Amino acid sequence: MTAFVLVSGGHTGGWIWREVTALLRERGHTALPVTLTGMGDRRHLAGPDTDLETHIEDIVQVLDHEDVREGVLVGHCYGLLPVLGAADRRPDRAGAVVHLDTGMPGDGDAGVDVMPDPALRDRLLRLAAEGDGRFIPPPLLDDEERWGSLTGVSPADRERLVRLAAPQPLATLTRPLRLTGAAAELPGTGVFCTANGASIAAVQALVATGDPRYAVLTEPRVGYFDLDTGHYPMLSRPGELTEVLIRAAAGEGRRLG
Repeated sequence: MTAFVLVSGGHTGGWIWREVTALLRERGHTALPVTLTGMGDRRHLAGPDTDLETHIEDIVQVLDHEDVREGVLVGHCYGLLPVLGAADRRPDRAGAVVHLDTGMPGDGDAGVDVMPDPALRDRLLRLAAEGDGRFIPPPLLDDEERWGSLTGVSPADRERLVRLAAPQPLATLTRPLRLTGAAAELPGTGVFCTANGASIAAVQALVATGDPRYAVLTEPRVGYFDLDTGHYPMLSRPGELTEVLIRAAAGEGRRLG
């Protein structure tokens, strides 16, 4: 059986994985939803020094304290940055990384640098500056520019998403990710939520440009899945997402090589 370490995106917490956690455990797996410092029910722990390194250490501590071996580290949206950092620091505990509806940040990238829309980056920085300069306030329900697509999320779960949203410490998005390359050869899986704009077809188009930066996307260790839903499949399609995660752990997924 497999240990899945589940890390969600900005403003959310471990609570968002509730249904997926239950389904994984029903299938006999270990599911470890992580609530990063300052998020979810740990929002009161955010301080002036809470940054990306804090969140990387949060995951490292889970890997160590739960004695995870060959774990599948799942990073959703922003959550991928601390997941990559933790895998780099504990490559002996990580067996694979799942990129859940997110990009592919590398060494030296900060969260604000890898946002696909520079206007959104500028807006987030402005929102933080309008407050105390340390936190980005959570989005309102109708702000899908910041939430991402809410396609498939029920009214009750939309209400829960907004009610439980926490301010995001700005330094988690501005401190660069530092990687040594220790986990660079781990198997990886990209899971795209097509209603949010990404897909396997879009990756194929990038590869077809011949840009050498995208050659890694065709390596045999990298597989892909599409999910026909919005940015929060753990809420909108928990059963389908659970199945995809289990298949990813087994090395399945479409290859582009």
